[in-house]
Amino acid sequence: MPELPEVQTTVNGLNTYLKGLIISDVWTNYNNISGFHTDKDHIKDPKFFTHFKKQVVGKKILGAKRRAKNILIELDNEGIILVHLKMTGHLMYGTYIFDTKDKKDPWKGVSPESLKDPFNRHIRLIFTLSNGKYLALSDMRRFAKVTYIPKDQIESTLHLKDLGPEPLDKNSTASLFKERLVKRQNGKIKTVLLDPKIVVGIGNIYSDEILWRASIHPERMVKNINDKEFKIMFEATRETLKKGIDFGGDSMSDYRNILGERGRFQAEHKAYRKTGTKCEKRGCRGVITRKIVGARSAHFCNAHQK
Repeated sequence: MPELPEVQTTVNGLNTYLKGLIISDVWTNYNNISGFHTDKDHIKDPKFFTHFKKQVVGKKILGAKRRAKNILIELDNEGIILVHLKMTGHLMYGTYIFDTKDKKDPWKGVSPESLKDPFNRHIRLIFTLSNGKYLALSDMRRFAKVTYIPKDQIESTLHLKDLGPEPLDKNSTASLFKERLVKRQNGKIKTVLLDPKIVVGIGNIYSDEILWRASIHPERMVKNINDKEFKIMFEATRETLKKGIDFGGDSMSDYRNILGERGRFQAEHKAYRKTGTKCEKRGCRGVITRKIVGARSAHFCNAHQK
């Protein structure tokens, strides 16, 4: 699943390429064959998609923001398109053609060349833009969520309810970070870091990298972490997430940026999916180990992470 750095990288791309463009049409092949999405407030419900299309077509894109792992695209009608990429979603911008012969994946990326990456072919949603190009959502597993919310309701919407603070916010501090984590004193730190009600934007990849950098074992109970370690972990969190953004996100799996290109953070991994390799921490003789913690895989050094 795209985490904070991948979502922020996407937002940065949207602001670079889409500001000032008008949405002239919207297409989707999300369907509701089973009826599961009936009466849901997102575009997988055909009735809501009709409402969605009416609200966004003809509107100018003012810019994009991020809240947790949600992308918020601001329109000039005081409305917001909210996109959560879920497991395999990513937004891309460029030139496409529609192939009527391909019933499964009819939209084909033309330019830039990176849109032709096989991971970019699962187009479920297309915005036609006023400059003749398109904003496409590739979503292999069809889990992504797209909805429309009036701007004055964004703070109260259930889609953003109960989210914790942003770890990269300018007002974020080590003391606030600790205050949030100790709300789950009896939880294992790996699991607590993944809880968006505690702190947002951290998933499996970055939690492993944060804990490796902070020298904290993923199974440590929050109540057994001292003040010095909380401060180190807070700094490790900010440094790791910023590095993820600097490297354009992580493309170990499906994620691609707004131009359909791979990010580069996977080349910087110190723990995630490095099982059996020698720990890269200076002076450490440990080996990266994998273990299931709270139903999620955790990768950590068996020596310096305690």
